[in-house]
Amino acid sequence: MALRITKAELPAEVEQDMIKQFGAVPEPFEVTAHNPKVARDSSEMGGKVNEWDMADEGLKTFAHMAVAALVGCGWCLDINYFQALNKDLDLNKASQVPRWRESDVFTPLERDVLEYAEAMTNTPPTVTDEQYASLLGRLGEAAMVELTASVAFANLATRNNSAHGISSQGFSDACGIPLSARPGTRPEPRSEPRSETGPETRPEPRSEQSGVASTA
Repeated sequence: MALRITKAELPAEVEQDMIKQFGAVPEPFEVTAHNPKVARDSSEMGGKVNEWDMADEGLKTFAHMAVAALVGCGWCLDINYFQALNKDLDLNKASQVPRWRESDVFTPLERDVLEYAEAMTNTPPTVTDEQYASLLGRLGEAAMVELTASVAFANLATRNNSAHGISSQGFSDACGIPLSARPGTRPEPRSEPRSETGPETRPEPRSEQSGVASTA
């Protein structure tokens, strides 16, 4: 996949902050910077999403990755796997999300959440009453609302990035376990990370949250 729009020039201080956080400037930031209002509001939205805390972080991250795998957003898979490392999630499970149906590492609840994320992402959505009720009974109202909103946000981010032609930047290279490919697909060529120290720079894990979810 090739980027379909030029990258906007970021202010030096913003670019330096991005490199400090991620080891490279995330391509979605360079794209949305063409429209300052979109860039600002998207970042704020992502920051708010990161603050939600009524649903399990692992379930939300795996669900976002499942959406990304289904839509075909390599950037979202890449950054969310990197974020899984930052959040101390089970990397063996995170690495298997693109092929979760064939994997035996997930719990019944995790498998149901991944299936729900895909059902929400299908066009038209294929969520059933039984599927929803089953998750609602185990998660509770607050977590179910949060999970559903998180999956909807993942659809916004993945489809936005895919339409722009934004591809993987290799953030997940910091993870010790290679990220599996979705069955029937080829690994997506990644774009070269742009940083002050050259394209070979790789991000180091960081625990703090940022507005990266706005474009993840």
